[in-house]
Amino acid sequence: MATSVPVPFADFGKSTNDLLGKDFPIGHTKLELKTVAPNGVTFNVLGNQDTKTGHISGELKNKYVDYKNGLTVTESWTTGNLLTTQIEIENKGAKGLKLDITGGFLPSEGKKSAKVGIHYKQLGVNSRAHLDVFRGPTITGDVVVSHEGFLFGGDVAFDVRGNNVTRFAAAAGYTAPEYSGAVNAGVIGLGYTQSLRQGVKASVGVLFDTTKLDQAAHKMGFSFVFEA
Repeated sequence: MATSVPVPFADFGKSTNDLLGKDFPIGHTKLELKTVAPNGVTFNVLGNQDTKTGHISGELKNKYVDYKNGLTVTESWTTGNLLTTQIEIENKGAKGLKLDITGGFLPSEGKKSAKVGIHYKQLGVNSRAHLDVFRGPTITGDVVVSHEGFLFGGDVAFDVRGNNVTRFAAAAGYTAPEYSGAVNAGVIGLGYTQSLRQGVKASVGVLFDTTKLDQAAHKMGFSFVFEA
């Protein structure tokens, strides 16, 4: 019997993939700082330096949450001058239902993006559907079901203009309080997170490419997160 809501399909192996991708890419140094202002707005500053080229990139993100009305507004600004705003409305109309509207703008190139999404989650089930307004337009959807720590999910993308399926994927995984694992396309990922003390968290992750066991195709990463 399911006792919790499973992670979204995109978060399969997230603890590992984030370490080796977003949180701590191989060959990069990453630092993350979090703080909360007196008015309840959360600020998150992320810095990343490429150890080979020395290039530094960063992002400033702020989030405001109105718990009474189920409203969350998140804004971010990167050193690449990408502006993003996300509005989320949760548990309105039905418990576990969330509407997600995200817009982005890159002034230097005149590029813009807009996505509208619907999320629905209950014990043992997590499903989502998104409409990418400017790309395609494309409709994507995924669903994940869980049972006693085991996760099974599928993901599909449909090109509205071309009237065809452009992507399909499936995954399976297992998760526990302090460690997790996931398998997709022959890659095994493992992640472990440990709280060193209040406000300080350390993580380690590793990816094994089972199709290239005799090659240097495996990856490992470390991450430190400080919260104030």
